[in-house]
Amino acid sequence: MSIQGKPAMLYPIMEPKRPSGERTLVAPTAASSAAVHFPAAELPPPYVDERLVEPETREERVSGRRLLAMPANPEHGDQHTELDRIIGNYTPPGYTASTDLLTRAGPGSDFATDTCIRRSGIDPRTQSRYLEEVAFEVVNTQTLPAMIERAVQLTACGVRRIFGVFVKAGEIREWSGEKGRFVTLGLDEVIEDRTLVRPLPVRALLDAAEADRAVGYALKAKGNPVIAEVRAEGRAEGRAEGLARGIETVCTVLGIPFGPHERQRIDAMDADARAAVLASLESERRWPRG
Repeated sequence: MSIQGKPAMLYPIMEPKRPSGERTLVAPTAASSAAVHFPAAELPPPYVDERLVEPETREERVSGRRLLAMPANPEHGDQHTELDRIIGNYTPPGYTASTDLLTRAGPGSDFATDTCIRRSGIDPRTQSRYLEEVAFEVVNTQTLPAMIERAVQLTACGVRRIFGVFVKAGEIREWSGEKGRFVTLGLDEVIEDRTLVRPLPVRALLDAAEADRAVGYALKAKGNPVIAEVRAEGRAEGRAEGLARGIETVCTVLGIPFGPHERQRIDAMDADARAAVLASLESERRWPRG
């Protein structure tokens, strides 16, 4: 999402003093330093559906600041569509992928990431949807401090992993709470996570051809019946093409006519019919009648 608003102010990372009655929520990594404190009586877990903004509008709030999510330029919009396509196909049974899903990330924050993955259904502990586990953000015109501010707050409220697709740099980076920054991933690396049906090649998030390949492998891993049908068709086409070459070779070796008319005749046959013609040519040394 492209964001318009005041200059970003980093959410506090240092450990503040806690007034009585506040609860500390820390990101689920032992080394994370991004601790955020929510008043216990004001905002009970999991916070995700406690709205500060009107859903289905362009409004967001980050650290109390009102922002407007603006329509995207092609650089952002195209990448966002591709990201949704990939993640939607990589989501395994039991998980749900969402686009622009609002999450209450703190007392003054209610904003959405571009794409996220959460456990499907309702959390029985809260009778609300599950908090997203993995989030992706397309970064084009947004400032790095603004992205860090959001990453700190999402991590603090429990989002396990946050990835940025940095369009201008042509890089995929993952937020590290331990290091306090986004860490660039190698293009030959893969992203492994329980929310993905198989390891996701980093390069697929930046290259359309690799994305197509990755989606195909994901569908295969999920047992999609269309993939099995395509494979069966490919085997049949391969057999049919091999039989056509065999017929042409036999005709050449045995001196049997093989010209445009015969080629057209063969092209109209399926694999079984071609196999019958090949057998007839080998035994009768002539084209079968009919």
